[in-house]
Amino acid sequence: VQLQASGGGLVQAGGSLRLSCAASGRRLSSVVMAWFRQAPGKEREFVARISTNGILTYYADSVKDRFTISRDNAKNVMNLQMNSLKPEDTAIYYCAGTYNSNAYGSFTAYDYWGQGTLVTVSS
Repeated sequence: VQLQASGGGLVQAGGSLRLSCAASGRRLSSVVMAWFRQAPGKEREFVARISTNGILTYYADSVKDRFTISRDNAKNVMNLQMNSLKPEDTAIYYCAGTYNSNAYGSFTAYDYWGQGTLVTVSS
């Protein structure tokens, strides 16, 4: 599975961005998908996870109620709607996938990674 993340950019605090992750090579319908992020000088951290059918979602506490993860298996894409952005959300955002249905917030459980898209939130 090849993943391509897009949609990053510069936004003011309180603003919104929508990230997308397009897949190629295999159908996404059997792949658990997630978003991670890595800020400068920090370790990669979990953001959100979505089940194969899109029904079950799971978020890091830091983004709960502000971010929404979704997927469209027919289009082979996954999205992350980010609202009420804060400067501390500034990071490179990576989409990731795995066939392991037990994978949640550990980045080591994910086998497929996009190249990352930069989100910068100014204060």
